[in-house]
Amino acid sequence: MDSFRIFCLGLLLSASAAAQDYQVETVAQGLDHPWSLAFLPGGSYLVTEMPGQLRRITTDGQISAPLSGVPEVYRAGQGGLFDVVLHPGFGDNQMVFLSYAEGPPENNTTSILKARLGRDGLNDPQIIFRTAPGKDTPVHYGGRLAFLTDGSLLLTMGDGFDKREAAQSLDSHLGKTLRMTDSGQPVENPPFAEAPFVHSYGHRNPQGLLVDDDGTVFQHEHGPAGGDEVNIIQPGANYGWPAITHGLDYNGAYVSPFTEWEGMEQPLVHWTPSIAPSGMVLYRGELFPQWQGDLLVGALAAREVRRVDLDGRTVVGQETLFKELEERIRDVRVGPDGAVYLLTDSENGKLLKVTPAS
Repeated sequence: MDSFRIFCLGLLLSASAAAQDYQVETVAQGLDHPWSLAFLPGGSYLVTEMPGQLRRITTDGQISAPLSGVPEVYRAGQGGLFDVVLHPGFGDNQMVFLSYAEGPPENNTTSILKARLGRDGLNDPQIIFRTAPGKDTPVHYGGRLAFLTDGSLLLTMGDGFDKREAAQSLDSHLGKTLRMTDSGQPVENPPFAEAPFVHSYGHRNPQGLLVDDDGTVFQHEHGPAGGDEVNIIQPGANYGWPAITHGLDYNGAYVSPFTEWEGMEQPLVHWTPSIAPSGMVLYRGELFPQWQGDLLVGALAAREVRRVDLDGRTVVGQETLFKELEERIRDVRVGPDGAVYLLTDSENGKLLKVTPAS
């Protein structure tokens, strides 16, 4: 079944989940455009805010003062403080990684900071990676981080908006999934010897990234006017932007007349009109067995979470969740307790916890 028919089938099957299937609790509110969430041992949380604050939130919802040691971020347009992830060996080394937009405006980048988490801040902060070349647009930063099962680190990078052809060039980090060691160095035997950080290419603005237990990498990216897509990322593969796309330019013109081309990957699923995806998780938990193994994709424009029902790696349906919240969903995660956690994107952003209805 093609992706368009799957999309239509998903809408017909379920416009939204029944409210009685789950309950939503506000863990904390008053966050300034929160972007990413990480779970700390013991039950507390780390949350990034786009203006440049990293905060710790306790299990009872108390929000800390901004933690020290966070670098100055370039806050403009879509730029700011992005992802926070824990090192796979966090229990031993207390290492955390932040991605963020770094100025100046005429030559800004997406960068990665590595530091050791202390009680009140980040210790020994070190910038381990900066994307290149710099750009003069405050948009399309990508910014999602994830560790592969071998301990190497992935970073998504957008195309800079007005430099979209660079997504097809191995001479640029723009429009790529980048892979490196946890110290920001090239990995051994990369797909492209001449571009050792490039893991995949042909991306527009990827803001969702996850690695399943078996090592499968899922990534989603914003299309222009339509054409949002979820991909399974393979090393060295070309995902087509801007040579192929299911979306149109914002003025209604074709970005490309082609939706497929030999040697370029097809998405697992795509959305037109755009839902503006941000954040994504594959549900692995016990609280919602009906969602087991499915993708939960946050949506900014659609103000929902889109559940992509998977049978293995095949999309068999879709469901709209949490539409009643009327919130832009920036991040979606599954906690160690099996609950689903959401971050809402606003000046009064919230950390929400979703559990089965009592």
